[in-house]
Amino acid sequence: MKVLHAIAFVLVFIGAVNWGLVGINESWNVVDLLLGRWDVVEKIVYILVGVSGLFLAITHRSECKHCVAKADAPTM
Repeated sequence: MKVLHAIAFVLVFIGAVNWGLVGINESWNVVDLLLGRWDVVEKIVYILVGVSGLFLAITHRSECKHCVAKADAPTM
Protein backbone atom coordinates (compact mmCIF):
# COMPACT_ATOMS: atom_id res chain seq x y z
CA MET A 1 0.00 0.00 0.00
CA LYS A 2 2.90 2.37 0.68
CA VAL A 3 4.17 2.01 -2.91
CA LEU A 4 0.71 2.85 -4.25
CA HIS A 5 0.53 5.82 -1.89
CA ALA A 6 3.96 7.05 -3.09
CA ILE A 7 2.96 6.72 -6.76
CA ALA A 8 -0.31 8.56 -6.10
CA PHE A 9 1.58 11.31 -4.26
CA VAL A 10 4.00 11.80 -7.18
CA LEU A 11 1.14 11.95 -9.68
CA VAL A 12 -0.78 14.46 -7.57
CA PHE A 13 2.37 16.54 -7.16
CA ILE A 14 2.92 16.55 -10.94
CA GLY A 15 -0.72 17.52 -11.45
CA ALA A 16 -0.49 20.34 -8.91
CA VAL A 17 2.67 21.75 -10.49
CA ASN A 18 1.12 21.45 -13.94
CA TRP A 19 -2.03 23.33 -12.89
CA GLY A 20 0.07 25.97 -11.16
CA LEU A 21 2.00 26.55 -14.36
CA VAL A 22 -1.21 26.64 -16.40
CA GLY A 23 -2.53 29.27 -13.97
CA ILE A 24 0.57 31.39 -14.46
CA ASN A 25 0.65 31.05 -18.23
CA GLU A 26 -1.82 28.94 -20.22
CA SER A 27 0.86 27.78 -22.65
CA TRP A 28 2.93 26.14 -19.86
CA ASN A 29 0.96 22.88 -19.69
CA VAL A 30 3.80 20.41 -19.03
CA VAL A 31 1.71 17.31 -19.74
CA ASP A 32 0.59 18.78 -23.06
CA LEU A 33 4.15 19.82 -23.92
CA LEU A 34 5.47 16.31 -23.21
CA LEU A 35 2.57 14.27 -24.56
CA GLY A 36 0.77 16.65 -26.92
CA ARG A 37 1.11 14.36 -29.88
CA TRP A 38 -0.33 11.41 -27.98
CA ASP A 39 -3.83 12.54 -27.05
CA VAL A 40 -4.82 9.16 -25.61
CA VAL A 41 -1.73 8.96 -23.36
CA GLU A 42 -2.26 12.57 -22.25
CA LYS A 43 -5.86 11.77 -21.32
CA ILE A 44 -4.69 8.67 -19.38
CA VAL A 45 -2.21 10.82 -17.42
CA TYR A 46 -4.98 13.26 -16.48
CA ILE A 47 -7.24 10.37 -15.42
CA LEU A 48 -4.44 8.85 -13.32
CA VAL A 49 -3.79 12.21 -11.64
CA GLY A 50 -7.50 12.52 -10.81
CA VAL A 51 -7.76 8.95 -9.50
CA SER A 52 -4.59 9.52 -7.47
CA GLY A 53 -6.11 12.60 -5.88
CA LEU A 54 -9.23 10.64 -4.93
CA PHE A 55 -7.12 7.78 -3.60
CA LEU A 56 -5.07 10.13 -1.41
CA ALA A 57 -8.20 11.87 -0.14
CA ILE A 58 -9.77 8.54 0.83
CA THR A 59 -6.67 6.90 2.35
CA HIS A 60 -5.09 10.00 3.87
CA ARG A 61 -5.96 9.18 7.49
CA SER A 62 -4.44 5.71 7.38
CA GLU A 63 -1.24 6.68 5.52
CA CYS A 64 -0.32 10.08 6.98
CA LYS A 65 2.04 9.68 9.95
CA HIS A 66 1.04 13.07 11.34
CA CYS A 67 -2.69 12.27 11.20
CA VAL A 68 -2.21 8.79 12.67
CA ALA A 69 -0.13 10.20 15.53
CA LYS A 70 -2.68 12.94 16.14
CA ALA A 71 -5.58 10.43 16.17
CA ASP A 72 -3.70 8.21 18.65
CA ALA A 73 -2.92 11.12 21.00
CA PRO A 74 -4.99 11.24 24.17
CA THR A 75 -7.68 13.90 24.26
CA MET A 76 -8.30 16.15 27.23
